[in-house]
Amino acid sequence: MSAKIPLLVLNHLSRAHQAGLGERFDLHYAPEAADRAAAIATQGARFRAVLTIGVLGLTAEEMAAMPALELVCCMGAGYEMVDIAAARARGIALANGQGTNDDCVADHAFGLLIAAVRNFHQLDRLCREGVWRLAIPQPPNVSGKKLGILGLGTIGQKIAKRAGGFDMAIGYHNRSPKEGVPHRYFDSLKALAAWSDMLVCAAPGGPETRHIVNAEVLDALGPKGFLVNIGRGSVVDTEALAAALHDKRIGGAGLDVYESEPARPEALVGLDNLIITPHMAGWSPEATQASFDRFLANAEGHFAGHGVVSPI
Repeated sequence: MSAKIPLLVLNHLSRAHQAGLGERFDLHYAPEAADRAAAIATQGARFRAVLTIGVLGLTAEEMAAMPALELVCCMGAGYEMVDIAAARARGIALANGQGTNDDCVADHAFGLLIAAVRNFHQLDRLCREGVWRLAIPQPPNVSGKKLGILGLGTIGQKIAKRAGGFDMAIGYHNRSPKEGVPHRYFDSLKALAAWSDMLVCAAPGGPETRHIVNAEVLDALGPKGFLVNIGRGSVVDTEALAAALHDKRIGGAGLDVYESEPARPEALVGLDNLIITPHMAGWSPEATQASFDRFLANAEGHFAGHGVVSPI
């Protein structure tokens, strides 16, 4: 019987998934920062595979401390904190869980969109306080409006598909137009925001997109516009958003991601024209199981010599 492959896991997993990995791998589970550092410092030489997520990543220094490392996988689609260049220079195989939680994220995005536009956060509070609808300004429709999407990748396209059911006109901004897409392309985010009634951010994190949604973009969206972010917290300038919401320079916002994660975004928590969820868009039992199964498929493919299923 061949020895189990040493695997270091840096993200939180359920006990059932830990047990499943333990049956297949020589598992070292280190989701806390101190345990991670200790595991790499004392046992780094033995690990052949690492499982992580985009916001936790894996640094070049950590890779250097693992000379036997040959596979790095991210459970979700994101990989912004993995040093891709360092991994490629070493010939380390890279894979992610692209496509495993797209429907869950798109569902959540549309839920946030409706909640923000219809101001569920405030309506819930007012109803609990006994305020009747005659004393409340009417929130606008979602149907028939113009939806802008920043980042028309797989998740962005699934958001667009859902928007079709609401008879929405759809525009998008990417670094370049996407072939075979019927939606209107905007070559600048500011232009897209000015056109949009609602702007959904589905862009990945990283230096290229950091604070791409800034005060100028928010002002272009305008006092009747709404922002939703299910991409990465770094995409939106938190202070600029807080000021725009406070001054009613945009109508409202729905966020599943924010720069201070996992700490709450202090500049935003007191605002009534905002609904926030704690980076839950990609989390459901179905999506988590699919992501876990994709890791197993990626690892099996790599160590069997067939290659990973979803390479980065």
